[in-house]
Amino acid sequence: MTVWDDLVGQEKVSAVLDAAARDADALVTAAAADQPLPETSKMTHAWLFTGPPGAGRNQAARAFAAALQCVSPDRALGGAPGCGFCDGCHTALLGTHADVTTVAAVGSEILVKDMRDTVRKSFTSPANGRWQIILVEDAERLNEKSANAVLKAVEEPAPRTVWLLCAPSIEDVLPTIRSRCRHLNLRTPSVEAVADTLMRRDGIEPEVAASVARATQGHVDRARRLATDPAARERRAAVLKLPLRLDEVGACLRAAQELVDAAAEDAKQLAEEMDGKEAEELKAALGATQGGRMPRGTAGVMKDLEDMQKRRRTRTQRDSLDVALGDLTAFYRDVLALQLGTRVALANADAEDALERLARANTPESTLRRIEAIAACREALDRNVAPLLAVEAMTMALRAG
Repeated sequence: MTVWDDLVGQEKVSAVLDAAARDADALVTAAAADQPLPETSKMTHAWLFTGPPGAGRNQAARAFAAALQCVSPDRALGGAPGCGFCDGCHTALLGTHADVTTVAAVGSEILVKDMRDTVRKSFTSPANGRWQIILVEDAERLNEKSANAVLKAVEEPAPRTVWLLCAPSIEDVLPTIRSRCRHLNLRTPSVEAVADTLMRRDGIEPEVAASVARATQGHVDRARRLATDPAARERRAAVLKLPLRLDEVGACLRAAQELVDAAAEDAKQLAEEMDGKEAEELKAALGATQGGRMPRGTAGVMKDLEDMQKRRRTRTQRDSLDVALGDLTAFYRDVLALQLGTRVALANADAEDALERLARANTPESTLRRIEAIAACREALDRNVAPLLAVEAMTMALRAG
């Protein structure tokens, strides 16, 4: 199994990255032998991966990082980079490779203080691997200062450094940064491709795989979670029942509270899994004495960790809310498809009775207004509006139609 096998429905992107990884070998060899670099190389120092949620832009970037760090013995015999099994591939895919640094937004933005050490590291030579790789998973969340720090590093990179930036669209990245990157746009995988992957890779039953692939509209990770996590299926079922409950103001407010509470519970569960472990590891690294007493001068470090964890909880809650809003959007899209009599396959075939009921009771115009209300709620959350206020405004708009 090569590293490209995880890129569902992205054959063209895989071919481009595979060719670049092969040329990267030639660059390393030429530099080691002090020979002139090939003029027609497909390898470059900065890449921008874009695509809709679920397309696999982060997975594509990480697979490319693994191929660049591949140390398979077969390489000496002409084997392709990215075997998926060697130590270089394995650690790069897991995120533990010493020369692959991953930056992801903890809160709503990537702050400049989160980028300083990474930018500094980008100017150093690789310690163990073939390349020094910086993978920015949420490039659209770079604020002005952190984006400027990245720009300076991308403008004049070290010879063996590669920047891999991931964002939903090319417009989400500063023009000055994207102009220095090679752009690869990933498309949403087909429902059939996602279902096939779930059956082959995860052993999911064909009917279940087809159902969750349709429900998530080609989002591989969400489809896998729906297929394997009963709690995720229960949350989705509750969201799909919400449109039928919005018959009075009180019901709208209760539904909004339930959505926000469910998202907060998701954030709480993640915090329980990670926060305590991170705090204990940091205390041990700082030399806490038996009984938990911290050395002098370390209070600021612990406060920074607490602030980061708080930002992560906020983002987790909003990401969970966004999943629910995506399910609602797909629900009303199905209602609109029934109203217009299109032949588009329903994403929520398991809720067809509710879809038909709403389609008969409303007009296509009111359905479009409801879809717009959900989009407005997502935009409000992106602007850091209090989640409950944003969701209450949405449920009231859904009721009004």
